[in-house]
Amino acid sequence: MAYPFRTALFTLDAEKAHGAAIALLRGWGALGAPFAVDSIPDASSVTIAGISFPNPVGLAAGLDKDAEAIVGLFGLGFGAVEVGTLTPRPQPGNPRPRLFRLAEDEAVINRMGFNNHGIDAAIARIAALRRRPGILGINVGANKDSTDRVADYALGVAKAAPHADYITINVSSPNTPGLRDLQSRPALDELLAACDAARAHVPLFLKLAPDLDRAGLEGAIRAATDNRVDALIVSNTTLSRPDTLRSSQRGEAGGLSGAPLRALARAKLAEAVEITGGALPLISAGGIDSADEARRRLDAGARLVQIYSALVYKGPGLVRQIVRGLAERG
Repeated sequence: MAYPFRTALFTLDAEKAHGAAIALLRGWGALGAPFAVDSIPDASSVTIAGISFPNPVGLAAGLDKDAEAIVGLFGLGFGAVEVGTLTPRPQPGNPRPRLFRLAEDEAVINRMGFNNHGIDAAIARIAALRRRPGILGINVGANKDSTDRVADYALGVAKAAPHADYITINVSSPNTPGLRDLQSRPALDELLAACDAARAHVPLFLKLAPDLDRAGLEGAIRAATDNRVDALIVSNTTLSRPDTLRSSQRGEAGGLSGAPLRALARAKLAEAVEITGGALPLISAGGIDSADEARRRLDAGARLVQIYSALVYKGPGLVRQIVRGLAERG
Protein backbone atom coordinates (compact mmCIF):
# COMPACT_ATOMS: atom_id res chain seq x y z
CA MET A 1 0.00 0.00 0.00
CA ALA A 2 1.33 3.45 -0.92
CA TYR A 3 2.04 5.71 2.03
CA PRO A 4 0.74 9.29 2.16
CA PHE A 5 2.70 11.64 -0.13
CA ARG A 6 4.35 8.78 -2.07
CA THR A 7 2.41 9.44 -5.27
CA ALA A 8 3.23 13.14 -5.09
CA LEU A 9 6.89 12.55 -4.26
CA PHE A 10 7.28 10.05 -7.09
CA THR A 11 6.12 12.67 -9.61
CA LEU A 12 9.31 14.58 -8.77
CA ASP A 13 12.78 13.52 -9.79
CA ALA A 14 14.55 11.62 -7.05
CA GLU A 15 16.68 14.47 -5.68
CA LYS A 16 13.79 16.95 -5.60
CA ALA A 17 11.68 14.34 -3.82
CA HIS A 18 14.48 13.85 -1.30
CA GLY A 19 14.56 17.60 -0.65
CA ALA A 20 10.78 17.66 -0.22
CA ALA A 21 10.95 14.79 2.28
CA ILE A 22 13.58 16.62 4.33
CA ALA A 23 11.41 19.76 4.28
CA LEU A 24 8.40 17.78 5.53
CA LEU A 25 10.42 16.16 8.32
CA ARG A 26 11.96 19.50 9.28
CA GLY A 27 8.53 21.11 9.46
CA TRP A 28 7.09 18.24 11.47
CA GLY A 29 9.97 18.53 13.90
CA ALA A 30 9.42 22.25 14.25
CA LEU A 31 5.80 21.55 15.16
CA GLY A 32 6.92 19.23 17.94
CA ALA A 33 7.08 15.74 16.43
CA PRO A 34 6.38 13.14 19.11
CA PHE A 35 9.41 11.34 20.43
CA ALA A 36 8.34 7.94 19.18
CA VAL A 37 11.32 6.19 20.77
CA ASP A 38 9.54 6.86 24.06
CA SER A 39 6.16 5.70 22.75
CA ILE A 40 7.12 2.11 21.82
CA PRO A 41 7.13 0.58 25.30
CA ASP A 42 8.15 -2.92 24.21
CA ALA A 43 11.23 -1.78 22.31
CA SER A 44 14.43 -3.46 23.48
CA SER A 45 17.45 -1.34 24.30
CA VAL A 46 20.93 -2.29 23.10
CA THR A 47 24.23 -1.10 24.58
CA ILE A 48 27.28 -0.62 22.37
CA ALA A 49 30.45 1.23 23.38
CA GLY A 50 28.72 2.44 26.51
CA ILE A 51 25.82 3.94 24.52
CA SER A 52 22.32 2.71 25.37
CA PHE A 53 20.29 2.67 22.15
CA PRO A 54 16.55 2.63 23.00
CA ASN A 55 15.91 0.22 20.13
CA PRO A 56 18.13 -1.50 17.55
CA VAL A 57 16.88 0.35 14.45
CA GLY A 58 18.98 3.30 13.29
CA LEU A 59 18.89 5.68 10.34
CA ALA A 60 21.85 5.31 8.00
CA ALA A 61 23.75 8.40 6.92
CA GLY A 62 22.80 10.05 3.65
CA LEU A 63 19.19 10.99 4.23
CA ASP A 64 19.81 14.02 6.45
CA LYS A 65 23.18 15.12 5.15
CA ASP A 66 23.10 18.58 6.75
CA ALA A 67 21.40 17.79 10.08
CA GLU A 68 18.26 19.68 9.12
CA ALA A 69 15.53 17.28 10.26
CA ILE A 70 16.87 15.56 13.38
CA VAL A 71 13.79 16.06 15.57
CA GLY A 72 11.39 14.91 12.86
CA LEU A 73 13.48 11.82 12.16
CA PHE A 74 13.56 10.82 15.80
CA GLY A 75 9.80 11.24 15.78
CA LEU A 76 9.58 8.33 13.34
CA GLY A 77 10.86 5.99 16.05
CA PHE A 78 14.55 5.52 15.27
CA GLY A 79 16.77 4.33 18.08
CA ALA A 80 19.55 6.43 16.55
CA VAL A 81 19.84 8.98 13.78
CA GLU A 82 23.09 9.37 11.84
CA VAL A 83 23.57 12.64 9.95
CA GLY A 84 26.05 13.43 7.19
CA THR A 85 28.34 12.65 5.51
CA LEU A 86 29.88 16.00 6.50
CA THR A 87 33.13 17.40 5.15
CA PRO A 88 35.32 20.19 6.59
CA ARG A 89 34.38 22.60 3.79
CA PRO A 90 31.09 22.91 1.92
CA GLN A 91 31.02 21.23 -1.47
CA PRO A 92 28.36 20.85 -4.16
CA GLY A 93 28.95 17.18 -4.90
CA ASN A 94 28.79 15.61 -8.33
CA PRO A 95 26.82 17.04 -11.26
CA ARG A 96 23.10 16.32 -11.52
CA PRO A 97 21.33 14.04 -12.17
CA ARG A 98 22.99 11.94 -9.48
CA LEU A 99 20.16 10.15 -7.65
CA PHE A 100 17.97 7.53 -9.33
CA ARG A 101 14.98 5.45 -8.22
CA LEU A 102 14.88 1.93 -9.60
CA ALA A 103 11.23 1.45 -8.71
CA GLU A 104 10.83 -2.01 -10.26
CA ASP A 105 13.69 -3.21 -8.04
CA GLU A 106 12.91 -1.17 -4.90
CA ALA A 107 16.44 0.17 -5.23
CA VAL A 108 18.33 3.44 -5.43
CA ILE A 109 21.52 4.39 -7.24
CA ASN A 110 23.34 7.49 -6.06
CA ARG A 111 26.49 9.28 -7.05
CA MET A 112 25.94 12.30 -4.83
CA GLY A 113 29.60 12.83 -3.92
CA PHE A 114 29.38 14.10 -0.33
CA ASN A 115 27.30 17.15 -1.22
CA ASN A 116 26.85 19.14 1.99
CA HIS A 117 27.08 22.65 3.42
CA GLY A 118 30.10 21.81 5.56
CA ILE A 119 30.44 20.50 9.07
CA ASP A 120 30.36 23.92 10.74
CA ALA A 121 26.84 24.65 9.47
CA ALA A 122 25.58 21.25 10.61
CA ILE A 123 27.19 21.53 14.03
CA ALA A 124 25.56 24.92 14.52
CA ARG A 125 22.13 23.34 13.90
CA ILE A 126 22.86 20.49 16.28
CA ALA A 127 24.12 22.84 18.98
CA ALA A 128 20.95 24.92 18.64
CA LEU A 129 18.65 22.00 19.47
CA ARG A 130 16.79 22.73 22.67
CA ARG A 131 16.78 19.07 23.56
CA ARG A 132 18.78 16.11 22.26
CA PRO A 133 15.96 13.82 21.10
CA GLY A 134 17.97 10.59 21.09
CA ILE A 135 21.24 8.92 20.12
CA LEU A 136 22.90 11.06 17.46
CA GLY A 137 25.66 9.86 15.16
CA ILE A 138 27.71 12.20 12.98
CA ASN A 139 29.22 10.74 9.82
CA VAL A 140 32.37 12.45 8.56
CA GLY A 141 34.34 12.38 5.32
CA ALA A 142 36.96 14.22 3.29
CA ASN A 143 36.55 16.95 0.72
CA LYS A 144 36.92 15.78 -2.87
CA ASP A 145 39.74 18.26 -3.59
CA SER A 146 41.53 17.77 -0.29
CA THR A 147 45.31 17.51 -0.36
CA ASP A 148 45.34 15.80 3.05
CA ARG A 149 42.38 13.51 3.59
CA VAL A 150 43.65 12.19 6.90
CA ALA A 151 43.66 15.75 8.23
CA ASP A 152 40.11 16.22 6.92
CA TYR A 153 38.87 13.21 8.85
CA ALA A 154 40.68 14.20 12.04
CA LEU A 155 39.25 17.71 11.81
CA GLY A 156 35.75 16.34 11.26
CA VAL A 157 36.07 14.07 14.28
CA ALA A 158 37.36 16.90 16.48
CA LYS A 159 34.49 19.19 15.47
CA ALA A 160 31.85 16.49 15.83
CA ALA A 161 33.05 15.11 19.17
CA PRO A 162 31.41 17.68 21.50
CA HIS A 163 28.04 17.16 19.82
CA ALA A 164 27.86 13.46 18.88
CA ASP A 165 27.03 10.30 20.80
CA TYR A 166 29.18 8.49 18.24
CA ILE A 167 31.12 9.41 15.10
CA THR A 168 31.25 7.32 11.93
CA ILE A 169 34.31 7.34 9.70
CA ASN A 170 33.09 6.95 6.12
CA VAL A 171 35.84 5.63 3.87
CA SER A 172 33.49 3.47 1.83
CA SER A 173 31.53 5.83 -0.40
CA PRO A 174 32.13 4.92 -4.05
CA ASN A 175 31.41 8.45 -5.26
CA THR A 176 34.59 10.30 -4.24
CA PRO A 177 37.55 9.24 -6.40
CA GLY A 178 40.18 7.35 -4.42
CA LEU A 179 38.26 7.40 -1.16
CA ARG A 180 37.83 3.63 -0.91
CA ASP A 181 41.62 3.25 -1.13
CA LEU A 182 41.65 4.44 2.48
CA GLN A 183 40.12 1.09 3.52
CA SER A 184 43.48 -0.60 2.91
CA ARG A 185 46.43 -0.80 5.26
CA PRO A 186 48.64 1.09 6.02
CA ALA A 187 46.51 4.07 4.89
CA LEU A 188 43.62 3.01 7.13
CA ASP A 189 45.89 2.68 10.16
CA GLU A 190 47.18 6.21 9.67
CA LEU A 191 43.68 7.60 9.27
CA LEU A 192 42.19 5.77 12.25
CA ALA A 193 45.12 6.69 14.51
CA ALA A 194 44.54 10.37 13.68
CA CYS A 195 40.81 10.03 14.35
CA ASP A 196 41.46 8.22 17.62
CA ALA A 197 43.65 11.10 18.77
CA ALA A 198 40.94 13.63 17.86
CA ARG A 199 37.86 11.93 19.26
CA ALA A 200 37.94 13.12 22.90
CA HIS A 201 36.61 9.75 24.17
CA VAL A 202 33.55 9.74 21.86
CA PRO A 203 32.99 6.26 20.33
CA LEU A 204 34.21 5.80 16.76
CA PHE A 205 32.42 3.61 14.23
CA LEU A 206 33.89 2.62 10.85
CA LYS A 207 31.71 2.14 7.77
CA LEU A 208 33.00 -0.36 5.21
CA ALA A 209 32.11 -1.18 1.62
CA PRO A 210 30.38 -4.44 0.66
CA ASP A 211 32.72 -4.73 -2.32
CA LEU A 212 35.76 -5.61 -0.21
CA ASP A 213 36.97 -9.14 -0.82
CA ARG A 214 37.73 -11.42 2.12
CA ALA A 215 41.35 -10.30 2.43
CA GLY A 216 40.38 -6.64 2.22
CA LEU A 217 37.68 -7.05 4.85
CA GLU A 218 40.09 -8.88 7.16
CA GLY A 219 42.67 -6.12 6.79
CA ALA A 220 40.15 -3.36 7.49
CA ILE A 221 38.83 -5.17 10.54
CA ARG A 222 42.34 -5.74 11.91
CA ALA A 223 43.10 -2.06 11.43
CA ALA A 224 39.88 -1.14 13.23
CA THR A 225 40.74 -3.41 16.14
CA ASP A 226 44.32 -2.15 16.38
CA ASN A 227 43.17 1.48 16.39
CA ARG A 228 40.40 1.19 18.98
CA VAL A 229 37.38 1.52 16.71
CA ASP A 230 34.26 0.73 18.74
CA ALA A 231 31.97 -0.76 16.07
CA LEU A 232 31.76 -1.54 12.36
CA ILE A 233 28.92 -0.65 10.00
CA VAL A 234 28.65 -3.37 7.36
CA SER A 235 28.01 -2.03 4.80
CA ASN A 236 27.74 0.91 2.41
CA THR A 237 26.37 0.91 -1.16
CA THR A 238 27.78 -1.38 -3.83
CA LEU A 239 29.27 -0.82 -7.26
CA SER A 240 28.16 -4.30 -8.30
CA ARG A 241 24.96 -4.84 -10.29
CA PRO A 242 22.97 -8.05 -9.76
CA ASP A 243 21.65 -9.68 -12.92
CA THR A 244 18.15 -9.47 -11.45
CA LEU A 245 17.89 -5.68 -11.89
CA ARG A 246 15.00 -4.76 -14.19
CA SER A 247 14.94 -0.96 -14.15
CA SER A 248 16.01 0.97 -17.23
CA GLN A 249 18.24 3.03 -14.88
CA ARG A 250 20.26 0.03 -13.71
CA GLY A 251 23.26 1.15 -15.79
CA GLU A 252 23.68 4.49 -14.02
CA ALA A 253 27.03 4.95 -12.30
CA GLY A 254 27.13 5.16 -8.52
CA GLY A 255 26.38 3.12 -5.42
CA LEU A 256 23.42 0.73 -5.45
CA SER A 257 21.28 0.36 -2.33
CA GLY A 258 17.92 -1.11 -1.43
CA ALA A 259 16.48 -4.59 -1.93
CA PRO A 260 19.07 -5.82 -4.50
CA LEU A 261 21.85 -5.22 -1.95
CA ARG A 262 20.25 -7.62 0.54
CA ALA A 263 22.08 -10.82 -0.37
CA LEU A 264 25.49 -9.15 -0.53
CA ALA A 265 24.91 -7.32 2.77
CA ARG A 266 23.96 -10.58 4.46
CA ALA A 267 27.07 -12.27 3.09
CA LYS A 268 29.40 -9.49 4.24
CA LEU A 269 27.82 -9.50 7.68
CA ALA A 270 28.46 -13.25 7.92
CA GLU A 271 32.09 -12.74 6.89
CA ALA A 272 32.54 -9.93 9.42
CA VAL A 273 31.03 -12.05 12.19
CA GLU A 274 33.45 -14.86 11.38
CA ILE A 275 36.48 -12.55 11.21
CA THR A 276 35.71 -10.61 14.39
CA GLY A 277 34.59 -13.61 16.40
CA GLY A 278 32.28 -11.35 18.35
CA ALA A 279 35.12 -9.10 19.51
CA LEU A 280 33.82 -6.01 17.72
CA PRO A 281 30.16 -4.95 17.61
CA LEU A 282 28.63 -5.03 14.12
CA ILE A 283 25.87 -2.87 12.67
CA SER A 284 24.19 -4.28 9.57
CA ALA A 285 22.94 -2.09 6.72
CA GLY A 286 21.77 -2.83 3.19
CA GLY A 287 18.44 -4.15 1.97
CA ILE A 288 16.65 -4.15 5.34
CA ASP A 289 12.97 -3.42 4.73
CA SER A 290 11.02 -5.45 7.31
CA ALA A 291 11.09 -6.72 10.86
CA ASP A 292 11.78 -10.22 9.52
CA GLU A 293 14.90 -9.03 7.69
CA ALA A 294 16.05 -6.97 10.67
CA ARG A 295 15.62 -10.01 12.92
CA ARG A 296 17.58 -12.12 10.44
CA ARG A 297 20.52 -9.70 10.66
CA LEU A 298 20.39 -9.54 14.46
CA ASP A 299 20.24 -13.33 14.69
CA ALA A 300 23.22 -13.50 12.32
CA GLY A 301 25.36 -11.47 14.70
CA ALA A 302 24.57 -7.78 14.22
CA ARG A 303 23.89 -5.74 17.34
CA LEU A 304 22.03 -2.97 15.50
CA VAL A 305 20.63 -2.40 12.02
CA GLN A 306 20.39 0.73 9.88
CA ILE A 307 17.88 1.54 7.16
CA TYR A 308 17.49 4.28 4.54
CA SER A 309 16.51 3.25 0.99
CA ALA A 310 13.56 1.16 2.17
CA LEU A 311 11.94 4.36 3.45
CA VAL A 312 11.64 5.54 -0.15
CA TYR A 313 9.39 2.58 -1.01
CA LYS A 314 7.80 1.61 2.31
CA GLY A 315 7.35 5.07 3.83
CA PRO A 316 8.10 6.61 7.23
CA GLY A 317 5.83 4.18 9.10
CA LEU A 318 8.37 1.45 8.37
CA VAL A 319 10.48 2.40 11.37
CA ARG A 320 7.77 1.71 13.92
CA GLN A 321 6.74 -1.43 12.05
CA ILE A 322 10.26 -2.83 12.36
CA VAL A 323 10.75 -1.80 15.99
CA ARG A 324 7.40 -3.25 17.05
CA GLY A 325 7.92 -6.35 14.94
CA LEU A 326 11.29 -6.99 16.58
CA ALA A 327 9.74 -6.58 20.02
CA GLU A 328 7.00 -9.11 19.18
CA ARG A 329 9.57 -11.59 17.89
CA GLY A 330 11.65 -11.26 21.05
